[in-house]
Amino acid sequence: MIKKILNNLCLSLFICGSLFISAFAQNGGTQQNLTGRDGAFAITNARIVTVSGDTIENGTIIIRNGKIEAVGANIRAGGGVETIDGKGLTVYPGMIDAATNMGLIEIGGGAAGTVDVAETGNMNSNAKAITGINPNTSHINVTRVNGTTTVLSLPVSGLVSGQSAIINLNGATQSEMAVVPVFGLIVNFPRVTTFEFAPGVGRRAIEYSQAVKQRDKNVEDLKKIFDEAALYAKTREAYAADKSLPHKDIDLKMEAMIPYLKGEKPVIFTADRERDIRGALKFADELKLKAIILGGAEAWKAADDLKKYNVPVIYTNMWSMPLGQDADYDSMYAGPGKMKAAGVKFAIASGDDGANARDLPYQAGMSAAYGLSKEDALKAVTIYPAEILGISDKMGSIETGKVANIVVTDGDLLDARTNIKYLFINGRLLPLTSRHTELYEAFKNRK
Repeated sequence: MIKKILNNLCLSLFICGSLFISAFAQNGGTQQNLTGRDGAFAITNARIVTVSGDTIENGTIIIRNGKIEAVGANIRAGGGVETIDGKGLTVYPGMIDAATNMGLIEIGGGAAGTVDVAETGNMNSNAKAITGINPNTSHINVTRVNGTTTVLSLPVSGLVSGQSAIINLNGATQSEMAVVPVFGLIVNFPRVTTFEFAPGVGRRAIEYSQAVKQRDKNVEDLKKIFDEAALYAKTREAYAADKSLPHKDIDLKMEAMIPYLKGEKPVIFTADRERDIRGALKFADELKLKAIILGGAEAWKAADDLKKYNVPVIYTNMWSMPLGQDADYDSMYAGPGKMKAAGVKFAIASGDDGANARDLPYQAGMSAAYGLSKEDALKAVTIYPAEILGISDKMGSIETGKVANIVVTDGDLLDARTNIKYLFINGRLLPLTSRHTELYEAFKNRK
């Protein structure tokens, strides 16, 4: 009898726990698939920060068919458009977060079914982030109402993690969200680390010389992956030209590597320390890869090589702790300013799994307080990431013909006190609601 009661109690607790996790693992019914409404819009009498050109102090921007139809100081709205009076408001291009796990993870610490950010094994080049993205993640609404309209969502783990995707933060399906479904290959470049995790022991220190040997071995393993992929590509090409040669079966992992070996798509190397950044640059140069550095905590120290190889940096360390006990307290805040001064091409990204990607404007704002100009801080989350991601012809600035990813605010976009008043993605006017706004409305009158 007691056993039956305990079994029923366990079942009840399991069901309650599952319902609790489900409630927080996805949006409520009012949040799912709120893709806004299409139409023709004219934002008039507004201050327009074009980013790519001069700021228009009192101008009009017309949005039609998902694009910016016209922008300027002497533009007439005409008929057939919904007019938004922008007096006292400022119009910005939507921000671009060039490093997130958006849509791939919901509750990392407690609900395995909501985590699709990593695959097992060291080599997962064929894994595509776009196929795992959840369009209904609560992180999308929370992030976009803070002014971010586009992100790079990327997988993690292993030496070769998989392929990232550039998505807009609106859409009922992955295909609707996709800007570039398959963008870059994520490679976690081997680094020197003086500790390791041992089964049954936990974290333990290892000698520096041993750490260097382990790093060198991992680099060799990575090179073997690329060499094998290159050999596979040559064999496939040879067979395509001469069918009398032995047939080579298709290997999905090797097949996925081919565009990167040819330099058609970029390889994104995660690296923070100067020595690791220089190592990744040397590796990419030897294999003739089109490289991007992700992380870049000490990228300014490797500015000479970054400029030599013309490799940009996606900086994700604004909220990170300084590297080393002797580092300045503000070393991470000052990183973007130092890269700009050194002539390194860069963008600021949250580097977050989604829950805190909303902090992107504040990270950029912090950089403006530690050496970067306000203009460059704004560019670091708009036109600079657009250029690095190869989408500057579509977004990143307010120009005629570009996609209407537009944010309208009552103040400086990078100021925490600013409120977003209107938000457009692909020309659709979106509701400014999220789990946060719903919780606020539910409890604002509680006493």
